[in-house]
Amino acid sequence: MTLVELLVLLLVAGVCGAIGQAIAGFSRGGCLVSIALGFIGALVGTWMAGALGLPELLPIQVGGQAFPIVWSIIGAMVVVVVVGLLTGGRRA
Repeated sequence: MTLVELLVLLLVAGVCGAIGQAIAGFSRGGCLVSIALGFIGALVGTWMAGALGLPELLPIQVGGQAFPIVWSIIGAMVVVVVVGLLTGGRRA
């Protein structure tokens, strides 16, 4: 994976994490938190999709790796809601 591919992957993960935060209605930080949420959301969302037998929706190829956009957003949203419920939450 080249530096440009890594930067594109970080950008896509950040956007997915930010969208997940916006949908959930909780804000937990800035750009780095959104990037982390994008990656964690991709893991959680892909796991949920596999457990339910659902297909991978809207994957993009970055450096030969598929990044699931829809499942990343849904996973980030689930993670933000769970963290918000556990910590009392702060509305955006």
